[in-house]
Amino acid sequence: MALQWMILTYVVAIEAAVAILLTLPLPKLIRNRLTSLISLILQPALFIVPFAGFQLLDIYWKAEHRLMCTSDVCTAAERDRYEKTTYKAQRNVILCISACLLYWSVYRICKFQKDIQSMEEVEKRIKSK
Repeated sequence: MALQWMILTYVVAIEAAVAILLTLPLPKLIRNRLTSLISLILQPALFIVPFAGFQLLDIYWKAEHRLMCTSDVCTAAERDRYEKTTYKAQRNVILCISACLLYWSVYRICKFQKDIQSMEEVEKRIKSK
């Protein structure tokens, strides 16, 4: 069960690194090449959005069907286990949401940089006339 969360953690870390790399002040040629490379990678990497969505649904289903341990009948170990699963579920929700938000951020950064590049080309053509 922990494999999907390890995959999601690595994907979030890679997305964060790519977002940082895209926002670094690099020379124009390197930035354009990097943006085009990451744009090519973004389409196959879209799998992360439905993957995170299904993980969120799984967390919701488990939360709805989890045994509640709020009465005095529960032992200390049962109460600790219940709290631990609650904390893990909250952590995993944050991980899923951050995966989707980081993917969207990287997509928008690439789109903005491509728009800037096309505007610079139009400006260069207008100046050369």
